[in-house]
Amino acid sequence: MEDLFSFEVETHSRAQMLDITSRVREALRESGTSRGTCMVYVPHTTAGITINESADPSVVVDILEQMERLVPKGHYHHQEGNADAHIKASMMGSSLTLLVDRSDLLLGTWQGIFFCEFDGPRRRRVMVKVMPGV
Repeated sequence: MEDLFSFEVETHSRAQMLDITSRVREALRESGTSRGTCMVYVPHTTAGITINESADPSVVVDILEQMERLVPKGHYHHQEGNADAHIKASMMGSSLTLLVDRSDLLLGTWQGIFFCEFDGPRRRRVMVKVMPGV
């Protein structure tokens, strides 16, 4: 049984949120773990991860629009031109820890796990660490 998994995601626009819940559940299934914790980690400085509503796609649109309003692309000290993406990624965070019970993630009815791209389009990596527990 493996306990560390990774997979790639491909984004197609500068700012995008991808529902990766099924991919994380697939890693959990492959681990064979029925109870414990699952950490999801994004090893990038201009991308993040969050949990939010996955039933209504307009929620993702609202989040992305408001992130752009709060942290617009513009003139910053960082010379690469993507300082806004670094700030947005910091606001979202780079990891999540989820509870596992009965071989499934303990997510709420409407919750999904979203990879958040802020400097795309790119190919990115997501890491999943499953830790069995009592």
